Amino acid sequence: MLDLKGRVSIYQPEQEGLIFPYEPSFESVEEERRHRKERLVGACRAFAQQGFDYGFAGHLTVRDPERPELYWTNPMAIHFDKVKMSNLILVDHEGNVIEGTHAVNRAGFVLHANVHEAHPDIIAMCHAHTVYGTAYAALGRPIEPITQDACAFFEDHVIIGDEAGAVAVENHAGSNVATAFKGVKAAIHQNHGLLTASRHSIEAAAFWFIALERCCQQQLAIAAAGIPPIYIREDRARYSREHVGSEYIGWLHFQTIWDQLVQDCPDMFD
Repeated sequence: MLDLKGRVSIYQPEQEGLIFPYEPSFESVEEERRHRKERLVGACRAFAQQGFDYGFAGHLTVRDPERPELYWTNPMAIHFDKVKMSNLILVDHEGNVIEGTHAVNRAGFVLHANVHEAHPDIIAMCHAHTVYGTAYAALGRPIEPITQDACAFFEDHVIIGDEAGAVAVENHAGSNVATAFKGVKAAIHQNHGLLTASRHSIEAAAFWFIALERCCQQQLAIAAAGIPPIYIREDRARYSREHVGSEYIGWLHFQTIWDQLVQDCPDMFD
């Protein structure tokens, strides 16, 4: 067991005075709301960079800090690359748009509202129709501990087989997804795709979605090689997950993406 000396992660520097990302603190709920909305927009732009767009499919959500029964999400039929502060919408668990002028994605509302309502501790959630995640989901298999990257999800994701392949447009359709997210950060919805959730931040939810898609690509590539992989021992997989798979590490990874977006995409804040 490593002695972190009061730090959240081994990756935090012990030496003081070095430039390093630190988690924010807020002086008002308005400040925290703006922060969450900005990072939600950033997560959408990151998904655009990753090529996660597929028509109007794909939805990211984050709770409002003052009214946790409501959540902010990307507007229906707006490309991830065009999501900005001014077109975000605030939605309740019934699918009503409380703030904003755009419609809500019906499937997104059904899936995300059920998860947010069933798990008050979940702050953010992500879903998109990606190439490798959707392909891997057709196998109905978990991510195997065959790379260090994959260990971030070891015993921290589930397979959802119920109603596999049926589009979630009826309110009850999200109930199985909500049940599955008890105590895990990711789910593979069989014949559908990937979902991630975070009890920490939208940044963590977004990065772990990007990471899970990458793991699916890796696992499909390994399978295509036709050579049985060498599995990482369970104790080593858990050790790696502890140090590279936490909510904090997901947040920390996203900071590099955020800094790049701030420089390259100033229109996010319009």
